[in-house]
Amino acid sequence: MVKFLDLQKINQQCATELKQAAAEVIDSGWYLMGEKLKQFENNLAEYNGVKNAIGVANGLDALRLIFKAYLEMGVMQEGDEVIVPANTYIASILAITDNRLKPVLVEPDINTYNIDFTKIEQLITSRTRAIMVVHLYGQVGWSEELQSIAKRHKLKIIEDNAQSIGAVWHDKKTGALGDAAGFSFYPGKNLGALGDAGAVTTNDDELASLIRALGNYGSLEKYKNDFQGLNSRLDEMQAAFLDIKLKYIDSDTESRRKIATYYLQNISHPDIALPCFTDYAGHVFHLFVIRTNRRDELQSYLISNGIQTLIHYPIPPHLQLAYTNLGFHNGDFPITEKIAQTCLSLPMWPGLTFNDISTICEAIKKFS
Repeated sequence: MVKFLDLQKINQQCATELKQAAAEVIDSGWYLMGEKLKQFENNLAEYNGVKNAIGVANGLDALRLIFKAYLEMGVMQEGDEVIVPANTYIASILAITDNRLKPVLVEPDINTYNIDFTKIEQLITSRTRAIMVVHLYGQVGWSEELQSIAKRHKLKIIEDNAQSIGAVWHDKKTGALGDAAGFSFYPGKNLGALGDAGAVTTNDDELASLIRALGNYGSLEKYKNDFQGLNSRLDEMQAAFLDIKLKYIDSDTESRRKIATYYLQNISHPDIALPCFTDYAGHVFHLFVIRTNRRDELQSYLISNGIQTLIHYPIPPHLQLAYTNLGFHNGDFPITEKIAQTCLSLPMWPGLTFNDISTICEAIKKFS
């Protein structure tokens, strides 16, 4: 069986270091807001080329806290609008609505799956305060046009960088492109914890300080609560694990790119569309997503040949039961819906062998 993802093998390369780190945290007797967190935050900020990194409980909280901080700062008010891709995981939208802001959905570019920059400006109103870009599947979603639009309309740009740590746009990493960025370190991510974890990065010191307080019950000083915050803290154990795994992120990314290159050179089928991108530096291949109108048939065929695949994502946010209150219907975002109906993610993780990926490519070639 070729697994879609094998976390045991992924973590095997640094298992000794992880176990040592766990022992150090256990023996320290300090499990929250200690030196391990501080060290990881500093190293993440340095890796990303930003002034501030704040560890939080998970990727959704990272985005939630950015909006919550902007509300506290008076940059936004409840009811304000945030432009966001329609083609994304629901967490991107949840972060907006959880703060009583209004998501304004934009169709993706069918080739990149990321937000179509040409469709943004026509949706901007007097209540628009921000654009959220999602670097989906590991590919940078950025452009000069986006920056010009934001500057012209005085909008914040928030990056959902849950899937794209290490991706580069013009020598600058995702997570350092916008005003603030949210990271997820869910175990299956390119930089994955051994549990839930997340972070915010920003060059805005005031925003960073406020996010740090909001994630700690609204407190920067113990028992003194300046804001109505929540409990969203990255614990010492996960911080220690992530700091170790951060050392391997670039070599892991190169492994992903080599696998992607092999797929691109060896998958050829008239019914299958392969990923499109212009620069390997701008893609870290969190996922390798193909499209076919015969998606369900292909998925069944591959599993019968011992190859696991997944669908990212079968139901777009605007058609989820959770968002019936927004009044969306089938057909409102046809490109997003087409992607949901035709996309299929092939195995993509460091540790896949040549035999694994050649088996996948040969199986696809024989699909008829």
